[in-house]
Amino acid sequence: MPDKQIHRIKFYPVSNGDTSQFILANGKRLIFDFNHRKTGEAVDSPHIDLKAHLKKELDDAGKNTVEVFALTHADTDHLAGASDFFYLNHASKYQGEGRVGIETLWVPAVMLLEKYRRNESHPEYAPWAEEAWHRLLEGKGVRIFSKPKELATQLTEELKKMKLSANSRDHLFTHAGEFVPEFSLDTDGMELFTHSPFADHKEDGTTVERNEESLMFHVRFSADGKTTDMIQCGDSEAEALEWIVAKTQKEKNDERLCWDLFNIPHHCSYLALNINGQKGDKKTVPLPKVKELLDFGRPGAYIVSSSFSIPDNNKAYEQTQPPHIQARKTYEDALDEIGGTAFLVTMEESTEKKQEPIEFEISSRGLKRTKIATATDKISAAAIITSNSAPRAGSDTYD
Repeated sequence: MPDKQIHRIKFYPVSNGDTSQFILANGKRLIFDFNHRKTGEAVDSPHIDLKAHLKKELDDAGKNTVEVFALTHADTDHLAGASDFFYLNHASKYQGEGRVGIETLWVPAVMLLEKYRRNESHPEYAPWAEEAWHRLLEGKGVRIFSKPKELATQLTEELKKMKLSANSRDHLFTHAGEFVPEFSLDTDGMELFTHSPFADHKEDGTTVERNEESLMFHVRFSADGKTTDMIQCGDSEAEALEWIVAKTQKEKNDERLCWDLFNIPHHCSYLALNINGQKGDKKTVPLPKVKELLDFGRPGAYIVSSSFSIPDNNKAYEQTQPPHIQARKTYEDALDEIGGTAFLVTMEESTEKKQEPIEFEISSRGLKRTKIATATDKISAAAIITSNSAPRAGSDTYD
């Protein structure tokens, strides 16, 4: 009997950057991050032309709007070229035929803070901060994750000018420990539990806002009654993950740490496993709660690193910037311990002619990888390293 419900997940090969897409069985689409590289626009380039690739996918599906565009993190490697691709409501310069509409924009609260909105060092940052503010004041089309005091104060002042109450936009905010209201298992076959950003409530009654943290979700898919779990991360680092695991366990929400698919943070940086300076010679020893998170993986699970290839050679062990071979070894060990299937790297799992996304299908039979390139078709790790320089992860390079 054919599957009635099939969800799809795609991870795009965009160097040390992030772009992924959820395509739900009901046709809804969520795009997480956007890292277009201009090098992919040349006809003879092996690099993916992200704008053209996504536009064709949407055109083929008869769509000119996505239900969600989520910016998990505000570094350029998460939003390069996005303001040229999407239709932004707040200014005519970001509008016009051929642009892709966004039903709901998801952003971490930090993007709306005044000190970041005026940061001219990020050419892509300002339009998205302004777009989020525009939608927030309009009262629709945006979801803000967390609500630090600084933002609450700014918003109250703006709403007062509009003769609106301070809580009139509360429905547009979601906090750690809450489900995202736009989706549900019953309606969409998917629900998202928010892990980050979060506020750390201390025993002395004080609160430490951790709004620098990226968006992080536990995503549960349901297909004909079969559930599949995923951890979807931005650039979360080890200390934040430690807090998330501890807090989730304290609230007895351990099931929201389970995963069949893990989109690991920060392009396989060791900093998602341990603190600065603790990379290790051969492997990175994860912090205790990070190790527990890895142990929550299920048999058959996959880990995906959105990054350059990760060769196992002397140069790789000395590399300062991610991806780090020491981190890869740790993730591979974790998969071995839980009976996982594979550690996949977006810039390794492609063909020599043109880079293609890593794709998964979620159905009543669980998680299945699709479109697997043969060993002879794959770009070798050495070839990718030769053809790509490795800029600092999170840099402003827009090649």
